[in-house]
This record gives sequence, structure tokens and C-alpha cells, in this order.
Amino acid sequence: MNDFQQQALSQAQALLAEDPSVPAWLTNVRQQGADRFQAASWPTRRTENWKYTSLAALGKKSFAAANESEGADAFSGLTAEAYRLVFVDGVLDAKASDPLPEAATLFADANAAQAELIKAHLGRLADSEQHLFAAMSEALLAKGVLLHVAADTKLDKPFYIINRITDGATPLVNTRLLVVLERGAEAEVIEHYATASDDTTGFVNAQTEVVIGDNARFKHYRLNLEGEAIHHVGGVFVELNRDANFDGFAIAKGAELMRIDYGLLHCGSGAHVELNGVYLPRNKQLVDYHTNVQHCVPHCTTNEVFRGIIGDRARAVFNGRIHIHKDAQKTLAELSNKNLLTSNKAEVDTKPELEIYADDVRCAHGATVSQINDAALYYLQTRGVAKEQARVMLSFGFINELIQQIANSSVLEYLLPVLADQFGRDTDLLLLDGDDLDSV
Repeated sequence: MNDFQQQALSQAQALLAEDPSVPAWLTNVRQQGADRFQAASWPTRRTENWKYTSLAALGKKSFAAANESEGADAFSGLTAEAYRLVFVDGVLDAKASDPLPEAATLFADANAAQAELIKAHLGRLADSEQHLFAAMSEALLAKGVLLHVAADTKLDKPFYIINRITDGATPLVNTRLLVVLERGAEAEVIEHYATASDDTTGFVNAQTEVVIGDNARFKHYRLNLEGEAIHHVGGVFVELNRDANFDGFAIAKGAELMRIDYGLLHCGSGAHVELNGVYLPRNKQLVDYHTNVQHCVPHCTTNEVFRGIIGDRARAVFNGRIHIHKDAQKTLAELSNKNLLTSNKAEVDTKPELEIYADDVRCAHGATVSQINDAALYYLQTRGVAKEQARVMLSFGFINELIQQIANSSVLEYLLPVLADQFGRDTDLLLLDGDDLDSV
């Protein structure tokens, strides 16, 4: 057992002992998670799911237990009209948060009915027997959040969760979100992960589970905009029932270690998944996205598109898998991953996978790795565009199609300055319509 595992288990044992008022069901979840985390093997390069991302350095890191911050630095986040829930260094900041809507509660404050709902669904999709960090999440479970939207009800505003790490804290942060949408319900959730600076250190384990009922619709944004020194391991696990709809968007700037898993399960006929993602590592950052979409029933559709721009000495990993089970006839599923390397020292490992056991399906998958087109660069320069500006325009044009599809205007408005800073240029260069670049 390495140092990191020992730290996590020590904190788990402290949680079990420190507060006798914690509900028994939550204590049981923690104990089960701690037992599974202790028994789990630490991934190595021989572990298929971690083949291209080493955890060796993490095993030697030291992190502190999450504690009350002495005062969060000013951080406004999105300007969206939303239910705002703020965690600073892993601890709820009640002053910066809005009152929770009736549909939401913290795990520790759950009433009897909510506790039964949590017990019924928690860990069912993020299986702690299969996922090491899901087991760790259960072991350190404290301020988990439940969002339960009743049948035929629409949450009137987005649910906006900010997880912020400040300088000097070096915390080991554990977040857990459980979303349950009953039949015909609708909700939008924005998960925003940020740090005070590029030098802010810490470890974040962020696991999200979503159950989408019959004919329910869920829109989800996951904004991983932390600094370069952070370590982040997270997952989004979704169950779709009959005619359910999941619309997801993910963006990651990169970090010392960033690994995000998406697990999507089609359990009801007529369900649809729309998942777009953008990753932008630079310097010596690492981003690793693993997605797994399982079609278990007929007449479901999936459209998944991820694009990455990798610069300097950064590395990216994309493993996208679509599994069509034998009963999933009439499936329509497409997966696309495109990567742009802006440096001859940047690296990407991409592995799109299709596993098909049904014979009446339409499926496609593909991946590309390329560099900026010299002819396109020359074309822009001949029309008076400076070389560096032309590189920015072509780079952003590579992801612009996905950015412009963001339906939430507040998310889009927030991301444009972030992207301008990432590319080191004025925001105006990022406001081109996609048609403006089609002729380049």
C-alpha cells in the first residue's frame, strides 16, 4: 500500500470515529468503501484502463484533510441565474451559497425518504467494486449532494456547483453528486472545478451519478478549469431509461494529473445520448478521458464527439468505447475523436472502440491526429493576418463547432475569456462563425 492510499484510509477512519451523530446508513457506506479501497489493487501500466496514465507519482504525494478555509478568495464564477452551491477546499461555504431548492439536500441532512433514495442508487452506477476511486469516494463520503426532481417537474433554474481550491491548502477533496430524475422530469446541472492559481495544489476525487427516468431530460456541464498543479480524478455515470435524454458537455484545461471517466448505460428503448468534449492541455499537463457507452436495449442512439488541442510537452489520452449488446437492435451510435498537435513534442494516445453483438445496427467510429495545415496558415497570412493570430484562429476553429453548440449562454460567455487566455489572444479572435473558417 502506497503513501496516498494510507492517507486516504487514515482520513476515512477519522471520519468513521469523529461524529457519532452521522446516520447509520452513511456510516455503513463509508465502512464499505474503506474496506473495498483497502482491498483494491493500485493501478499500474499493466492495468488496461490506466495503460497510458501512470499513478506512480500520485502514490508518493502528501495531501491534508479538507478543513474550513480561512476565507475564500473572490471568485464569481458564472453569472447564470442558478441555484449556487459553493465548496471551498472541500468544505461547504454557506455564505457564498444560495439556499438549496426543495429538490436538493446534503446527504447528512437527508430525511428518511431521501435517505432511502440515496441508499437505493448510491454506488449502483459508480461501482466501488470496479472503480478504485469510487471506493475511495464512498470511504470519504461527507458532504454528498442529492438532487431529486419529482415526476413531470422541471427545475426552474440550473443547479450550479462550484468546487474551489485555494492556495496553500493542499487538501484531499472528495465530492459526490447523486441526481435522480423521475418520469418526465427535467434539470440542468453545472459542475465547475477551479483553483486560485496555476500553482494551487491538492487532490480532487469527484464522482457523479445520474438516474434519468422515463421521458426525462438532463443537461450536464462539467467544467474542469483547474490550475496546472492539481490532481483530479472524476467520473460521470448515467443510467437512461425509456425515451430519456442526456445532453452533456465536458471541457478540461489539463493538470498535473486529470482523469475523467464517463459511463453511460442505455436501459430503456428510445433513449438518446449527446456527449461533446474538449480538452486543451499545454506545458507539461495531462488529460485522460475514458468513455464507455453501453447499449443494452433496442432503438437507442448515441452521438459522441471529443476534440483536443495539445501543445508544448503536454499529453492527452482518449479511450472511447461503445458496446452494443446482443439485444440492442436498431441502434444508431457514432463516436468521433479528433486531435490537433500544436507542438512536435505534444503527444496523444487515442483509442476509439466499437464492440458489437447485434446485427441490425448503424455504428461508426473514428479518430484523427493532425497538425496545423501549412496551406491554411499561408492562406490567412496572404490576407493580412499575422502568423500567430492565424495559428490561434485555426486552432480555435478546430473546436469552435463544439463551443458554439453550448446552449447555456452563461457557460459560453464564461468560457470565451478562459479560452482566450488559454490561447493567449484577444477574445475577438474566438468569435468567428464556423462558416468563416470553412473556406480556409
